[in-house]
Amino acid sequence: MHSEKKTGMKLNKLQKRVLVVLLSLCLLTPAGILLPLFFNVGSAWGEWSAGTLKDILGYVPEGLLKYTNVFNAPLHDYTMNSSDASMVHQSGYYILSGVIGATLTYIAILVISKFIIKDGK
Repeated sequence: MHSEKKTGMKLNKLQKRVLVVLLSLCLLTPAGILLPLFFNVGSAWGEWSAGTLKDILGYVPEGLLKYTNVFNAPLHDYTMNSSDASMVHQSGYYILSGVIGATLTYIAILVISKFIIKDGK
């Protein structure tokens, strides 16, 4: 008879695919700073402050004004050292931010999938 060792958590196919996608996206995160520099368009799309939106649109949407100070990012501007503008360091911090976000997302998916998928079915 074949006996199977239980060596921790076994991932199903969906969980493995999600992990590969999340890790791939982590490696692509520096595109957020590289593409705007390449096309000379300023900051990354969608990462605008209220002041930048006012410059672009001429006004700041009311909802943004209401919630603009509710959350402050742990790695503001994706850096731990705002005086270091090195592209290599910025890319590293972008990847670190992506890995942290992907890890939290993956943990949430694992927890949710444990409730949905029973006994690997």
